[in-house]
Amino acid sequence: MNQSGKFVAHRPSGCSRPTPGALLDLRRPRDDELPECELLHLFISTRHPACIIRSVAYLEIRDLYKQFTKRAGGLFSSGTETIRAVDGVSLSIEKGEILGLVGESGCGKSTLSRTLMQLTPPTSGSVVLNGEDLSKLPHHEIRKRRLDFQMVFQDPYASLNPRMTVFSTLAEAVRQRHPKLAKQALVERVEALMATCGLDAGTMRKYPHEFSGGQRQRIAIARALAPEPKLVIADEPVSALDVSIQSQILNLLKKLQKDLGLTLIFISHDLGVVHYLADRIAVMYKGKIVESGSAEEVFHHPQNDYTKRLLAAIPKLAEAPAA
Repeated sequence: MNQSGKFVAHRPSGCSRPTPGALLDLRRPRDDELPECELLHLFISTRHPACIIRSVAYLEIRDLYKQFTKRAGGLFSSGTETIRAVDGVSLSIEKGEILGLVGESGCGKSTLSRTLMQLTPPTSGSVVLNGEDLSKLPHHEIRKRRLDFQMVFQDPYASLNPRMTVFSTLAEAVRQRHPKLAKQALVERVEALMATCGLDAGTMRKYPHEFSGGQRQRIAIARALAPEPKLVIADEPVSALDVSIQSQILNLLKKLQKDLGLTLIFISHDLGVVHYLADRIAVMYKGKIVESGSAEEVFHHPQNDYTKRLLAAIPKLAEAPAA
């Protein structure tokens, strides 16, 4: 609180922040003053105890269902079968939080992520982003709101247009938020995006096939950041990469989340990877959330048998033989 009696944003000296101009204003401006009606309780993050952040339910998933119908029986059967890919999921994600969504292939993680992105409509339930129910918005409004939530897909080569250079890909994404940006400012913003994601800006005129898998995923991350979203959903972003490259991408995501104040949903089948990155973990099995809690609680004190099986599947170093 300052001398005028108003609350102002405060970041302790232990918390890192970008140097002025380093990110070329990639973060959207934040209000320094909070109206009294929006004052919320403060809590200290268990992962970053020096950082005081406001507890805000930025994304709420309320009793979400997504069902598919398929033919049951043989080729000439007229019967159908209903598959509940997402079965009554309810979650609340706070601003600036990393939620890890973990489960084996086929458990409904990717269907849930596509439903959150409004790429496929839910059968029932709601997705509330910053107080607004996305499932009730018309398609043209969804396109506008999607600037605030972006997605990083598993296979960057499949998600990047092979006929577009890195510059064209990133410039197109930047123009979604800033359609009238001058050419030089656009070039500078693309350069800043590439630098922020650990890419050489001198390669912006190259095509996706000229980069390694890890570099392509960095391009995909830069594209997701280009419209200046507040929420990023990363769907298995490291599973197709070598282990050594995985750690680099995980560290990049962790740094970007901290520096840009992003809310991040990280989806993976690997509980060990999720534990490294996330503040909270939700475990998904057959379309349902079977366990959720802080990363430390779920990883070290699992309650559900399925969570315990996921933990048991994490590779462990063999013990050295006794001398």
